[in-house]
Amino acid sequence: MNVLLVSTSEKSGGGAIAARRLMDALNKNGVKAKMMVRDAATQQKENSRTIVRVGNKIPKLLERLAILPHVGFSRKRLWQVDIANAGIDITHTREFHDADIIHLHWVCQGMLSLDTIRRILTSGKRIVWTLHDEWPYLGVCHYRGNCTEEECRHCPLMSGNTPYYIYTRKHAMYSQAPLTFIGCSQWIADRAQHALPSARVRHINNCIPAALFHPTDMQQARHALSLPQDRRLLLFCSQKVTDERKGMAYLTEALRQSRLPMESLHLVIVGKDSEQIPVTEGIGITRLGTIGEQEMSQVYNAVDAFLTPSLQDNLPNTIAEAMSCGTPCVGFDVGGIPEMIDHKANGYVARYRDAADFAEGIRYVLSHDLRDAAYGKAAQAYNETIVAQQYIDIYQT
Repeated sequence: MNVLLVSTSEKSGGGAIAARRLMDALNKNGVKAKMMVRDAATQQKENSRTIVRVGNKIPKLLERLAILPHVGFSRKRLWQVDIANAGIDITHTREFHDADIIHLHWVCQGMLSLDTIRRILTSGKRIVWTLHDEWPYLGVCHYRGNCTEEECRHCPLMSGNTPYYIYTRKHAMYSQAPLTFIGCSQWIADRAQHALPSARVRHINNCIPAALFHPTDMQQARHALSLPQDRRLLLFCSQKVTDERKGMAYLTEALRQSRLPMESLHLVIVGKDSEQIPVTEGIGITRLGTIGEQEMSQVYNAVDAFLTPSLQDNLPNTIAEAMSCGTPCVGFDVGGIPEMIDHKANGYVARYRDAADFAEGIRYVLSHDLRDAAYGKAAQAYNETIVAQQYIDIYQT
């Protein structure tokens, strides 16, 4: 069985990371899997047989130029929508023709156009599409949020008829194709099934490489990263920490309300633009910026808790990684997060947008030994072999 996983990027973004890890897991379990990307992270020879680079970023530029006047020339909204009017035609590649299964992942920002998606769906290949956000079944946005538009006729993000046109075109294409959607969380699987009642939708978790993310000695990890040995270390991380959707403002307020002695706490921030984040007075802070997976595993093992105040999320890789290292997590009751964290058993699920309850969560995980429970949940839920076999079963049925 030959599987071609298609993703905009090899390693940038949660969807890309999940796709790359699934490819590795499939290859370890008897499947010949390759990953086709526009943005390859490396040209190393050992990846040449599994990572295939195609196209360039010209379609991304054309798409942004088309979007700009419809979002009021707002830089913020410019990156909240995708219209897939331009992209790379992968259907003419040798890898596409050789594949038995075409497995789509996050393919926005000029990777695949709607025309190419239609050609893929009508190619006669078996198609699987993993939902890393809601874009595949909505119009132009990636998360519905509080929007109540069922058919995107009056999009709050983008003017004109384009959102409704894209919404109807997607749904028309799906109704005529042998397509299986996979939700990384049960939450998004349920949302997709509601939006596409006649579609085949299943739920499979992302997998986490156990060889990389596993419990190690906390003191040694702190020493390697030059982090304090005598403080309670709290971790916040995001690809871009200033993204409002990641909820840093709620974390700052929760720390202020925590009633914990600030001198006993130390906040570790990982991600782009971390220097722009203000922190509660008195609390220590280390800003690590953007780091690689190997060092990220050390960070998880060095901290006492991982704090994820996301306001919108599907199945965050970061929670799965932290728990795989035995680190308990605190998050809001939103998206797939309450599926990952068992409240007060291996972490704490706070009421949505409630900074006071998030503060209670911080106090709870710091006063209870939840590390073994966090690791035990993750070792089963995100096991590479189990997840790979679940996908193989989908490919074969």
